[in-house]
Amino acid sequence: MLRNVRAIAMPALCAALLAISSAGHAAGLKDGLKIAFLPKQINNPYEVIADNGGLEAIKEFKGDGKVVGPSDAGASSQVQYINTLITQHVDAIVIAANDANAVVPYLQKAHAAGIKVVTFDSDTAPAGRQIFVNQAVSEDIGRGQIQLTSKLIGGEGEIAVLSATPNATNQNTWIKYMQDELKKPEYAKIKLVKVAYGNDDDQKSFVETQGLLQAYPNLKAIIAPTTVGIAAAARYLSTSPKKGQLVVTGLGTPNQMRAFVKNGTVKAFQLWDPSALGYLAAYAAANLASGTITGKEGDSFDAGKLGKRTVGKDGEVVLGPPTTFDSSNIDNFNF
Repeated sequence: MLRNVRAIAMPALCAALLAISSAGHAAGLKDGLKIAFLPKQINNPYEVIADNGGLEAIKEFKGDGKVVGPSDAGASSQVQYINTLITQHVDAIVIAANDANAVVPYLQKAHAAGIKVVTFDSDTAPAGRQIFVNQAVSEDIGRGQIQLTSKLIGGEGEIAVLSATPNATNQNTWIKYMQDELKKPEYAKIKLVKVAYGNDDDQKSFVETQGLLQAYPNLKAIIAPTTVGIAAAARYLSTSPKKGQLVVTGLGTPNQMRAFVKNGTVKAFQLWDPSALGYLAAYAAANLASGTITGKEGDSFDAGKLGKRTVGKDGEVVLGPPTTFDSSNIDNFNF
């Protein structure tokens, strides 16, 4: 009898051990996938957080991950890195594009060489990739920025936008929805006077902030939908006589904005978790490279701790809604 119990128990035990050993390694993913992250700028703090999230995911599914990229956010600055990755025969490229069109021919060349392409944070034209991992619904981000700003300035006054580069796909999309939101009757007393560009450079964004305050003395708010821009604008305002009078809001990380919230320079801003964005993009790339999905609408895949995700229209996968950070909750977050 004991021998029969052992005969039954051993296969069950082996199956259990196999399940444990494969836990955290999504079903169907190949081992040893070579995945490269190509951020807008290699030294951008936001991009570093996102890329590290991607590397965390790659480690989980036993891949080989790396980050390469330019030190400036020029439209064509990423091209040489794409070409190098093609010669290195990586399995997938995950790119936050500086320009929606400049990199497309080179990404198509990568795809022709059998390399899967995922965009995240900032998309290319659809012809350049299989999947775009979006932070949140772009319309919600853009309209949400105006809704928050209106609340902070009491529904009236002049506002300006301090963006990244003129060609940045994500910022331009958000600004388009900001402008559309401002057409609603409830914002009739709010006037967008300027869209300035700091090129995602700290010093240029700082100088652009100074220029906005000088050119528009009645300015009530600056919306900076870029983590570099909002930090630079807040830094300038923190030592300005306008501190506490002019609103700086936009998209920033809690860690970079915490001091400005606590000293009263910034009242509220928004963002998602960039680490989770990179993490999700890595799993999307791994599933493409493993052949478990193709990027068509309706495809679903396992994204590790983020659970099952589904590809939507135009190959878009959405992380989730942004969070509003202020003095009441900022210490609950660490990124």
